[in-house]
Amino acid sequence: MKKTVLAAAILGGLALDAHAQSSVTLYGLIDAGISYVNHARTDTGHGSVVKYGEGVASGNRWGLRGTEDLGGGLKALFVVESGFNTGNGAMLLGGIFGRQAFVGLSQRGVGSLTFGRQYSLSTDVLGANYSNGSQTVAGNYAYRINDVDQLTASRVNNAIKFSSANFSGFTFGALYGFSNQAGAFAGAPAGGNSAAPQAGSSRTYSFGANYANGPLSLGTAYTDIRYPSQAVPAFSTTIANVSMGNVRDLRTFGAGARYALGAATFWALYTNTRFETVTDVATTFTAYDAGAKYAFTSALTVGAGYTYMHLGDAHSGHWNQGSLSVDYSLSRRTDVYALGVYQVASGRNGTQDVQAQIGSTPVFFGPSGVGANDQLAFRVGIRHRF
Repeated sequence: MKKTVLAAAILGGLALDAHAQSSVTLYGLIDAGISYVNHARTDTGHGSVVKYGEGVASGNRWGLRGTEDLGGGLKALFVVESGFNTGNGAMLLGGIFGRQAFVGLSQRGVGSLTFGRQYSLSTDVLGANYSNGSQTVAGNYAYRINDVDQLTASRVNNAIKFSSANFSGFTFGALYGFSNQAGAFAGAPAGGNSAAPQAGSSRTYSFGANYANGPLSLGTAYTDIRYPSQAVPAFSTTIANVSMGNVRDLRTFGAGARYALGAATFWALYTNTRFETVTDVATTFTAYDAGAKYAFTSALTVGAGYTYMHLGDAHSGHWNQGSLSVDYSLSRRTDVYALGVYQVASGRNGTQDVQAQIGSTPVFFGPSGVGANDQLAFRVGIRHRF
């Protein structure tokens, strides 16, 4: 009730329906701490960094979600969610509601149909349930480099999305993100010249399905992004210091499994991501996760994960990464944690040695720098949910 009243105040005194059938809820999460990495790129090579770090175990956010009961099992719903930097207070992800912004309808026993900026099914199904990043507080340090396989930050603009109801543990969904550009329904590259530049556009479609029954969960998803660099914000097509070039199509498929055995949970995840440039040059990025966590008490959980990543075809590279994390809950909403991650890279493209890069975005550390092919990171942090 307190959150509902506060949400109304934030909306500038908007009169909310007082009936029990309608609600608006304010929610959020704040994650902050201190991080260290032994190798990060500098102008002259590489060096170590001790830094304030935020949004690692989970991305920082605040949002509003609401529903209205329309009768007969039909509801109207909306979500608007903002990402922010606790270090300087800046908004992230390109706008005040850059994380999510959508509205739609849901029907009991059928599912929901929503319209707006929304997550792909690769994030909803695979990233949320079967990755080292989601299953441990290693979080964004444990996802694949720059999230090129769309596991944690795959947000699609101008999207229509169907998410099914739960049918005895089985759920599924589909999404289509429009290019919104005349004459370019499937998206288009940027064109024109310096005197008269012409903006491009991006198109996305995504499918996924998940089955969860008792201790076992299984999931699969596929996402296709046309002209990923033309999305706003753009989807990354760089892995550490290896750029895929001007990409026409990014396609990623994955499958995952998770099994709970008493206080222990085990999981595995496979993804295959293919980049095709406008000149028909193709590169394949394949990645594997395996991990486990054990709840020693209701408050104390220890997790470990291993990730292998490989580049093939037009580019080459190998990355091996291991993570270890400890999470302690001070309450239902607040926890403190410590983690360590080590990654080593190998391979060469032309005259350039492949570098390491821990994290789902280069904002955390960036590549390891010239002359360094590994990164060792440590972090202590606190996370609060409201």
